[in-house]
Amino acid sequence: MKELDRIDRQILAILQADGRITNQALSERVALSPRACLERVRRLERSGIITGYMAVVDPRRVGGLLTIVVEVSLREQSAATHARFEARMRACDEVVECFLVSGNCDYVLRLACESLDHYRELTNAWTDDPTLGIERISSKPELQTVKPFRGYPVR
Repeated sequence: MKELDRIDRQILAILQADGRITNQALSERVALSPRACLERVRRLERSGIITGYMAVVDPRRVGGLLTIVVEVSLREQSAATHARFEARMRACDEVVECFLVSGNCDYVLRLACESLDHYRELTNAWTDDPTLGIERISSKPELQTVKPFRGYPVR
């Protein structure tokens, strides 16, 4: 993939703000013909820079989901332990984001649970499973979303 130019960056910024924009409207905003604009979008998709499109929903309005930021520390740092833990997180619907991080914990998760009881049952199942190797879980329920994720800066 060649380096992104100014127009590619404009396209990315616009699509992150409005993934439903028509190609015609997008092409007008970046001053390209519709065909040239569509070719650029397709190139960005093929190269893996654009990985998909989705609707962003409010978790509290879809079943009143409770969102919780969770820090997880593992007992050991073997590749096998990390692989098992990551596979379990990918398979868990309640885990909406999972990051391997450095610092005081190994992973930071963002969960969407029906209730605190649901959260407790989920995390108890994880800590009770010795194959996951979890040493400690620290949770922080989200009280208010101050700035939701709306895309990455494209400079």
